[in-house]
Amino acid sequence: MIIPIYQVDAFSDQLFRGNPAAVCPLEFWLSDDLLQNIATENNLSETAFFRKKDNLYEIRWFTPVAEVELCGHSTLAAAHVLFNHLNFKGDHLTFDSTYSGKLHVTRRNNWLTLDFPVDTIEPALPPDHLFESLKSRPQEVWRGKTDYLLYYPAQEDIEEINPDFGMLNKVDTRGIIITAPGYDCDFVSRFFAPKVGVNEDPVTGSAHTSLVPFWAHRLNKSEFEARQLSLRGGFLKCQLRGDRVLISGEASTYLTGSINIVSAVL
Repeated sequence: MIIPIYQVDAFSDQLFRGNPAAVCPLEFWLSDDLLQNIATENNLSETAFFRKKDNLYEIRWFTPVAEVELCGHSTLAAAHVLFNHLNFKGDHLTFDSTYSGKLHVTRRNNWLTLDFPVDTIEPALPPDHLFESLKSRPQEVWRGKTDYLLYYPAQEDIEEINPDFGMLNKVDTRGIIITAPGYDCDFVSRFFAPKVGVNEDPVTGSAHTSLVPFWAHRLNKSEFEARQLSLRGGFLKCQLRGDRVLISGEASTYLTGSINIVSAVL
């Protein structure tokens, strides 16, 4: 069996920036073990698998160690592949996911906009090991569906954090979002997720389903420009629209190729 594979740098208009994702279009679903093994072999923060069903595309996302409920940058990458490599007609497509429902993507020039469900966040007590692993104490701690969100007063606080990932891996959560006001944008963030095999994610679309409602309440506005301050960096435009978050970014194709799966492992 030959499976196409694309690697796309999401949330960037240039190569070697943003967040690299692998994208594998399928004709039919493979076993969960095989999907996980492919994602592990790819060794990127996410691999997106999708297949066409009727007038939409079923999609699943895997880190090197686990399937996740929602992933922004690899959904953006999958849409980029459909629009730019698989001759999708039109400027609007829909993915269907098991855990997060229908996810819409719209194309306008070089920009792709994800339409995702908003996260519900609430003030929370810090879990064990959190402050020790970050070697830093935030001003506020919030909790969403899968992640903690920590608020700091200055961009320098975000830039200077150097986590102990071994200790952070003991925190019982998918990920840790840290955020502060930005100098040249509305807010900045970083995202740590050693529990699912990603110490620091370069640009995390799904984290902005928590960040956008948080900053909408704090800044009393609904449209934002945001930067994720990883080494690769990424830029996003976001909008809160009722119970949905619109997350926009660009993407660049790094490679196209194929995976040769021998019958012995099917």
